[in-house]
Amino acid sequence: MSAGKQGLMSIIDILIFIIYFLLMLGVGVYFFRKNKNVEDYYVGGRSLGSWHIGLSVVATDVGGGFSIGLGGLGYMIGLSGSWMLFTGLVGAWLSAVLLIPVISKLSDRHEFFTFPQVFEHYYNGKVALIAGIISAIGYTGFTSSQLLAGAKLASATFAEIDLMTALVIMGAVAVIYTGIGGLKAVIYTDTIQWIILMTGLIGIGIPLGYVAIGGMETIKATIGHEFLTLTNVTWQKLLNWAVTIIPIWFVGMTLYQRIYASRSKKRAQRAWFIAGLFEWPLMAFMGVTLGMFSRVAFENGMFAELGYKPGSGFDAEMGLPVLLNTVLPVGLTGLMLSSYFSAILSTADSCLMAASGNVQTDILNKFIPFKQTRKAQLRVSQIITLSIGVLALLLASFMTNVLELMLYSYAFMVSGLFVPILAALFGKRPNAVAAISAMITGGTTTIALVIADTKLPFNLDANIFGISAAAVIYFMVHILCRRRKKEDET
Repeated sequence: MSAGKQGLMSIIDILIFIIYFLLMLGVGVYFFRKNKNVEDYYVGGRSLGSWHIGLSVVATDVGGGFSIGLGGLGYMIGLSGSWMLFTGLVGAWLSAVLLIPVISKLSDRHEFFTFPQVFEHYYNGKVALIAGIISAIGYTGFTSSQLLAGAKLASATFAEIDLMTALVIMGAVAVIYTGIGGLKAVIYTDTIQWIILMTGLIGIGIPLGYVAIGGMETIKATIGHEFLTLTNVTWQKLLNWAVTIIPIWFVGMTLYQRIYASRSKKRAQRAWFIAGLFEWPLMAFMGVTLGMFSRVAFENGMFAELGYKPGSGFDAEMGLPVLLNTVLPVGLTGLMLSSYFSAILSTADSCLMAASGNVQTDILNKFIPFKQTRKAQLRVSQIITLSIGVLALLLASFMTNVLELMLYSYAFMVSGLFVPILAALFGKRPNAVAAISAMITGGTTTIALVIADTKLPFNLDANIFGISAAAVIYFMVHILCRRRKKEDET
C-alpha cells in the first residue's frame, strides 16, 4: 500500500471516527434537554422498552469483555472460546426468571434507584452503605480501565493518534454524553453502537476477513483441527467462566438500573432473554471467529508490514483490531473500528452511571440529604457523574498502576455481594451481621488470593474460593446470631 493511500486512509477513517463521536455527543445533548428530574436521569423515567434495554444490557455486559476477551480467545483456542459467553446466556436467563420478578415488585413499590437499596430493604442502612461504597469504587475503577483499553486500541490502530490523545478524546466523549444525558443517553447510544457493531462485523468484517485470509482451505492448513471444534477447552476453564460471569447478573448495579428503567416486569424479562441470545450464540461465535481469522492472518505473514512477523511475540487480544485494520478498505476501517471501540465505551458509560448512582443515592444521601427542587437535584446528579468521569479519566491518565487495585475492587464486589443478595432474596430472615461478615470475607479472600498469586487447586479461579468463603461465613454467623437471640429470649 502506498504512503499516499495510507495517508488518505488515515484521514478518511479519522474523519469517520470524529463524526461517530459527534453523533454520540448529540444523543447526550438531546437527552440533556429532555430529562426533567433524577428519575429520568438515573432510571430513564421507568419507561423504556425491551429492545432498547436488551441491546443496552448486552452492550454493557459484552462490550469491554468482547474487546479484550473474545477475539483473544478465538486467537488462542478457536471456536471453543464461545463457551465464555454461554455463561452470559445462563446468567441472563437465570436472573430473568429468579431475580427480575422480585426486584421489579420492589421497584414498583419503593421506586428504587440503586442495587444497595435492595440491601437496605432486606437488611439495614449500614449494609447498604457498605455495599454502595464497594460498588462505587469498583465501577469507578472499571470505568477507568475501559477508557484506557479503548485508548490503547485506538492508538495501536491509528499511528497518528498517541495514547494520551486517544484517551482524552474517547474519555471526554464518553464522560460528557453520559454526564449530561443520563441513563437514557447511555441506553440509546448503546443501542446505536450495538446495531452498528453487529451489522459491521457480520456484514463486513467476517466476509472480508474470510476472503482476505484465503478461506477455509487456508484456515485448515494453518491452524489445528481443534480450533474448529467446541471441545478445545478444559472443565476448569468452563467452571471459572461460570463463577466469574454468572454472579455479575445478580450483583451488577448497571443491570439493576435497567430493571428499574423497564416499563414492567415482563418487558424487563423479555429484555434479558433478548440479551442472552445476543450474547450466545450470535456475539460469541462472531467474536471468536474473527479472532481465529486473525490467528490465520498472523501465521501467514499478513501483519508483517505492521511489525508483527510470524514467530515473533504478538498479543492475542490485539489480533482482531489489527486484522480489521489490515483487511478493510478506506472508510470501512473507520466505521468498523468506531463500532469496535464503541463496544468498550458502552461498558464505560454504564459503569460511570452505576458509580454515580451509588455515590449520590447510597453514600451522599446518607450524610447530606438533598432537599433541592427536582431540577436542582438533576443538576447535582449531572455534576456528580461528570466529577466521577473526570476522576476515572485522571486515574487512567496518570495513575495506571492504580487501575489494577481498582479492578480488585470490582472482584471484591462480585465475591462479596453475591451471597448476601441470594440470602436476602431467597433466604429466611436475612441477617445484617451475617451479610456484612460475608461481604468482607468473600471479597477479602478473593483479593488476597489474587494479590498473593497463589496457585489454586485445579487452576480454579479465586472467585470460587471467595464466594465459597462468603457462603460459609454467612451461614455460620447467621446460626450464631439465631442461637444468641434464643438464649437472650430464655
